[in-house]
Amino acid sequence: HVQLVESGGGSVLAGGSLRLSCAGSGYTYRSYCMGWFRQAPGEEREGVAVIDGAGVSSYADSVKGRFTISRDVSKTTVFLQMVDLQPEDTAMYHCAATGGPCSWLGTNYAFRGQGTQVTVS
Repeated sequence: HVQLVESGGGSVLAGGSLRLSCAGSGYTYRSYCMGWFRQAPGEEREGVAVIDGAGVSSYADSVKGRFTISRDVSKTTVFLQMVDLQPEDTAMYHCAATGGPCSWLGTNYAFRGQGTQVTVS
């Protein structure tokens, strides 16, 4: 049974930072691509950052230079370090996992957590 549990969201002022965590269990963690997605009210879900089993990461243009995705293989946790947060970053953030190649399409990820809210004012 695959389970992904996010934490670390909250409310910050513009320019602030947050670190999101996604604890995974129930699957072969090291071989999975992990992604962070976000969805604001009335908006489509957007891919933010992805990282494959080899540790290679990619970012959406809107967050490049501000967000960093990383994974702690020994603890089956993926992180999203976010700095210089802006109001447009406000959204529900969730992590997702797939045994296939990394993708920006959220529907390609078989597993998804419940999400953690990030609010920037």
